[in-house]
Amino acid sequence: MATRFPRHFTYRSLEDIALEIERLGLDITLERELEEVFEPVFIGGRKLGNALAFHPMEGCDGTLDGRPGDLTFRRWRRFGAGGAKLIWGEATAVVEEGRGNPRQLYLCERNLQAFAELLSATRKAHREAFGSEADLMVGIQLTHSGRYSCRRPVIACHHPYLDTITRLNKNGRGSIPPDYPLVSDDELATLEDAFVRAAELAARAGFDFIDIKQCHTYLPGELLGAKNRPGKYGGSFRNRTRFIRNVLTKISDTLGGKVILASRINAYDGVPYRRDPESGIGVPVPLSLPYHYGFGVDENDPFREDLSEPIELVRLMKNLGVRMVNVSLGSPYFNPHIGRPYERPSEGSYIAPEHPLIGVDRHFRITGAIREALPDMAIVGTGYSWLQGFLLPAAEANLRRKRVTIVGIGRAALAYPDMVRDALRGGTIDTKRVCITASFCTDLMKAKDTERGQYPTGCVPRDKLYAELYKEYLRKRT
Repeated sequence: MATRFPRHFTYRSLEDIALEIERLGLDITLERELEEVFEPVFIGGRKLGNALAFHPMEGCDGTLDGRPGDLTFRRWRRFGAGGAKLIWGEATAVVEEGRGNPRQLYLCERNLQAFAELLSATRKAHREAFGSEADLMVGIQLTHSGRYSCRRPVIACHHPYLDTITRLNKNGRGSIPPDYPLVSDDELATLEDAFVRAAELAARAGFDFIDIKQCHTYLPGELLGAKNRPGKYGGSFRNRTRFIRNVLTKISDTLGGKVILASRINAYDGVPYRRDPESGIGVPVPLSLPYHYGFGVDENDPFREDLSEPIELVRLMKNLGVRMVNVSLGSPYFNPHIGRPYERPSEGSYIAPEHPLIGVDRHFRITGAIREALPDMAIVGTGYSWLQGFLLPAAEANLRRKRVTIVGIGRAALAYPDMVRDALRGGTIDTKRVCITASFCTDLMKAKDTERGQYPTGCVPRDKLYAELYKEYLRKRT
């Protein structure tokens, strides 16, 4: 018998969802008339035509050597024509051994021309749809997957739970032993230079901005929470931010302002959850206090955020030339309901332990607190996709309340890349095309294929191409 999941999204009107928000005691507001979302925004001297972004949605569809593949071009062209004026390019490895899957993009000298062509195709699609690309910005996210690298884990610190679920090699999951070596200080210094080289290549390819990825417990993000790491990259806040400070300083010295600097950060890592074997609901793993793991986490009450360090990090990065910060939460590997509120969990994961609106509210509240603390920094928010047809009314409300500078659209952009264009032209969106947060895209992302090495991912319910791929995956699995 198929597993039944709670159905939360049953709302037919703004009034319906507003009543639910009130019942739950949440601070989410909605606006019927869309105005602010279509107003221009200025970032680092550049003008964006509206306050909407397409988020870094990785497709796992590059070539085995890290170049953009045919499906990468298809996805980016669709984003380019979609109407959002900020396209936040996906996670792209800076070294081969830092790739998170065999099809992850990898920016290196031999792949440079392919990235330039991808960027050109994206801008051309936007130009053909809107007549100009002058108010469009396209960036790329530079990453090292750290403990989630597909060849072998590269860990910044040990974690009593994460080590037990980290895959030791590409053939299966296994526990990282207590004596597994941490990435050394010398290796981190070498990786700093790898980020700088990738930034130089991104500038040569013509990207408008560069994001240094510090979220979802990938290596730079894990360093931020490495309170139990010895040496100059762990322990104190200054040590834990050494990597990002060095990377940003070196990039600024090398590029001299040729591109806008940005970073996607985790403002709250949260605590790990696991699936309860009887109920299927997510439950936190056993914790001891004080909880000395993770970034933005209250050590004495780790189910709550402590934003003192995240705010200090944003302030520090601002002083080092960063002009745009993208706020994320949680990790897809151990608490996916924190980062991306959903209706149906991905295969093998857990039923969300809270109403998804509570997760949406957490995103909005934390992003708003950072925006309030640094009102002159461009802050990009997330957590909107679960709202489906009410996504843009919530975006409008948060913009009016100064809780965010730019609203980022993630999974919803995979499902309905024309959402912004339709809203611009007609004032409404097609609710039959919106993302339903059923996590099939994550199912594909997790699936391995002997021929491809990695299944490409996209929206199974809304895109026939990925529906067929999902059927293929199911056939092969059985």
